[in-house]
Amino acid sequence: MGAKSEKWMLMVTARTPTNIAVIKYWGKRDEKLILPINDSISVTLDPNHLCTTTTVSVSPSFVEDRMWLNGKEISLQGGRFQSCLREIRARANDVEDKKKGIKIKKEDWQKLHLHIASYNNFPTAAGLASSAAGLACLVFSLAKLMNLKEDNSQLSAIARQGSGSACRSLYGGFVKWIMGKEENGSDSLAVQLADEKHWDDLVIIIAVVCARQKETSSTSGMRDTVETSALIQHRAKEVVPKRIIEMENAIQNHDFPSFARLACTDSNQFHAVCLDTHPPIFYMNDTSHRIISCVEKWNRAEGTPQVAYTFDAGPNAVMIARNRKTAALLLQRLLYNFPPQPGTDLDSYVIGDKSILEDAGVKHMKGVEALAPPPETKDNIVGEKSKGDVSYFICTRPGGGPVVLSDETHALLDPITGLPN
Repeated sequence: MGAKSEKWMLMVTARTPTNIAVIKYWGKRDEKLILPINDSISVTLDPNHLCTTTTVSVSPSFVEDRMWLNGKEISLQGGRFQSCLREIRARANDVEDKKKGIKIKKEDWQKLHLHIASYNNFPTAAGLASSAAGLACLVFSLAKLMNLKEDNSQLSAIARQGSGSACRSLYGGFVKWIMGKEENGSDSLAVQLADEKHWDDLVIIIAVVCARQKETSSTSGMRDTVETSALIQHRAKEVVPKRIIEMENAIQNHDFPSFARLACTDSNQFHAVCLDTHPPIFYMNDTSHRIISCVEKWNRAEGTPQVAYTFDAGPNAVMIARNRKTAALLLQRLLYNFPPQPGTDLDSYVIGDKSILEDAGVKHMKGVEALAPPPETKDNIVGEKSKGDVSYFICTRPGGGPVVLSDETHALLDPITGLPN
């Protein structure tokens, strides 16, 4: 093992997207292995706008495994991290870097320690699937460092043991997490239904209603639901299997009305199941409900769905518009109903793909103030505007899967000390 001196270091940096489920995963049949009670389907979001970047490094000079998240050191002692590390090390292979004169035999990986630095470019634990992107990136980058031969679907079964939704972040586009039937979880993994180019008309706008950490974690919320909700088993056995088939067909056929109907009803049923839990779980808030009302009113006025909405375990709304033109009209409505606080910079209020803001014809804050009420509100009393209830909007689209970043300037660890930059 090693080079001429024992001061060598090998490093890999990777970027992994987050995903948003359009048919939800909620409830486990096995807590330890994280095996779900139903299949789920998600859309991978463009990693240029929402992603985790992770650098993993190995050196004989490291005395223990260490990890930093967004610059702050966190413990790796949790069972989920340990599961992923154990599974990856067990599958490690020989690694040779001829340029650096480094040779690592597969059995050496059990003795070598790792330093890991991870950074989310979006809020952590606020219902935007940060754990999904984070654990997927951890597994993907370690697999590259340790020269694993497994494909992304097989890696997804490892990522799943860290965070259920993480398995779906091993692919871009539209992804299905198959619940599986085996007790050891070997057949509970992710498969890609279609890549990100398959339906590239879609535009996604996320309303970050609250960037704070949620009160009830997904893990404890799920456990309580499975133990106390009378609705959850009906959902898992009767409702979801039919929706999975319908959603797969809607994606393959670019059938937006069916896609929107399924995404909205499944999101609403997921939150109904949370309310049916004892004690009830409230992930959405009044702003979330007003956003639903805004979308539903518009869809009804048009006679066919223009926008789908879905909410994970948090109040943030993910809205999927059928095309760019619709996305611009949606953003106008959102800015009209949910303007920023006075003094807010428009550039920080709408982030991600700024071209949607240009399509909406809004160039500055005065443009927001000048927006006319949407036509569907004209016959009704125009509701009170909710200033400051949305922290910011992210404009994005379906995106690709994990990639290795070969440019060393992306590394989050110092190549000499192995500590965060």
